[in-house]
Amino acid sequence: MGNYMIEPWESVLRLVIAALLGSIIGWEREYRNKQAGIKTHMLVSLGSALIMLISIYGFRELIEHPNARFDPARLAAQVVSGIGFIGAGAILLKSNRIVQGITTAATLWVVAAIGLSVGAGFYMPAITTVSIVLFMMFVIRRVESAIVPGSRVSGLTLLLEDRPGMLGKITSFLGEENVDIRKLQIVDDDREDDFEVEVFLQVRAGSKQQLLEVVDRLNQLDGVKEVQFDE
Repeated sequence: MGNYMIEPWESVLRLVIAALLGSIIGWEREYRNKQAGIKTHMLVSLGSALIMLISIYGFRELIEHPNARFDPARLAAQVVSGIGFIGAGAILLKSNRIVQGITTAATLWVVAAIGLSVGAGFYMPAITTVSIVLFMMFVIRRVESAIVPGSRVSGLTLLLEDRPGMLGKITSFLGEENVDIRKLQIVDDDREDDFEVEVFLQVRAGSKQQLLEVVDRLNQLDGVKEVQFDE
């Protein structure tokens, strides 16, 4: 029965490592202002690791019972299916029928697997998975934006006259230019001029050249004082 024992410090170490690895992927989501950030990913990874520890070591008293059936994978399987509920909560359907949050849902699913891996003592596969995920998010994403049509996502910061209808005017203009607005945020920086408003837009277009042309035309619109383009 010794194979089913674990030292207390080892269980604590596994939980800490699982939370740490989950927070790394959560940081990437937090960095991109996504629905689930550091805390959510940490909780998913930590909870998965704890469930795996319970599944493997929590029922050791019953292992030699004649009527007991020991299956460490049973609780882990429930985590894999149950994480879908959390992932579904991260997926949003916008009014323009664009689905957001699928990548975040996928990272939550992967983080659950990382937690199970650490809970089972498979440290290297878990660390390798985190490395691959970060590579995908930072490197592959840039390659995809460069070669896939319509996948370029950039930021626009607009300084507008604070008057009725300005935001509607801007969003309508971008729609006519086939530029998709993925995020709109009014920046509250306590400007001294009460007649100005700063707006941040995360937009997607077919190419950088298209965005540059749109920025030029935005600068010519009545009520637009300044446009900053951030790749």
